[in-house]
Amino acid sequence: MAEKKHIKTSISIITQFYPPDYAATGQFVHDLAGGLVQEGFDVSVFTGMPGYAFRQTNVKHEENDNGVFVRRTGSIHLMSKRIRNKVFGSVLFLARCVIKFRHKDIRGSHLVLTSAPPFLGLIGWFYNKIFGHTYSCIIYDIYPEVAVRLNVVSPDHWIVKFWEFVNHKVWHRSESLIVLSEPMKQLLIKKHKNLADKIHVIHSWADPKFITPIAKSENWFAQQHGLTDCFVVLYSGNLGRCHDSRTILKCAQLLSSRTDIKFVFIGNGVGSQIIKNAIASGELPNVLQLPYQDREVLPYSLTACDLSLVSILPNVGDTIAPSKMYGILAAAKPVAVICPADNYLREIVDKGDCGNCFENGDAQGLADYICWLAANPHIRENLGKNARKLLERHYTIDQAIPKYIEALGLIAC
Repeated sequence: MAEKKHIKTSISIITQFYPPDYAATGQFVHDLAGGLVQEGFDVSVFTGMPGYAFRQTNVKHEENDNGVFVRRTGSIHLMSKRIRNKVFGSVLFLARCVIKFRHKDIRGSHLVLTSAPPFLGLIGWFYNKIFGHTYSCIIYDIYPEVAVRLNVVSPDHWIVKFWEFVNHKVWHRSESLIVLSEPMKQLLIKKHKNLADKIHVIHSWADPKFITPIAKSENWFAQQHGLTDCFVVLYSGNLGRCHDSRTILKCAQLLSSRTDIKFVFIGNGVGSQIIKNAIASGELPNVLQLPYQDREVLPYSLTACDLSLVSILPNVGDTIAPSKMYGILAAAKPVAVICPADNYLREIVDKGDCGNCFENGDAQGLADYICWLAANPHIRENLGKNARKLLERHYTIDQAIPKYIEALGLIAC
């Protein structure tokens, strides 16, 4: 006998990050919620105050954001860059979720939970266990596997064992799991074979209407930062523990005498501190480092370059999926990806003929490629056009929304 399906017309998304926060996950949830509203669904978001790249403190606790009802809890306002304060902020956020979601009207007909903060899925598990409320999980990063692979914590540590236990409970009770790449799906299946039927692969995206190609000569951001008369290599976004900052740094050092080539780093992360220290020591005269930019600046910052970089360390390619790739494609810029030979990003670049890929540590190969592109403007222009075409064909919100509707089991009003 077929299992009875619940009718789901309204959803409540719980996520620690949401605009005006700069975290990529928050931007994607913003697009997803807006896209579902346009399809006729009633969508609400429960989130925290900005804390990822903290600037704004005057955001409203409740507001209607183009049809999406947003509730913000003040607990995340306590966050800082210190690990213990992040953990404390996460615990407070979970506690507020438990309290707020006692009310059925706030829960909607279906819960959607993201993978930040840790253990957020327990909210769905709890309300499913007590009230039979359905939920789905969007898994942006597979923890604790990421931390184990990066040697941040031992695989035998109690927190890893507990985290895996929670994941098992949460994922098996969920109606569906959404991951961002096929390798992520295969990793989950390897760990939990009976989850295969409920895992959906839905790639991230960029908005081709928001980010459009702009010539550097007509780009105020490029003009403001002196980027119009040189070949610009851009790294935009988090340069964290999972990213290969060492290869990028070595490449910039190899090209430090080239006054016609400039590296620009926008964002933050552990690797950003390495770049900052190298700049302070005088090793990188051709490098500009900038903080996170406001969202409305993104269409100009991403197009103020001639080549964009994406990097991922070996051994974590099936645990995370770099979201910056899609904004680069929308900006119609060639991309150079630093990653292992078996990483799925290589398939994207090859399919789109929009750049090149390099092994981790191959700083010389990357430097040679940069010099080659700098000497061949017609080639980089064609690669950029290919990048834009690839995005429009495969990686837009319009293509992702039907997949989310199917994965979440939603029924339009």
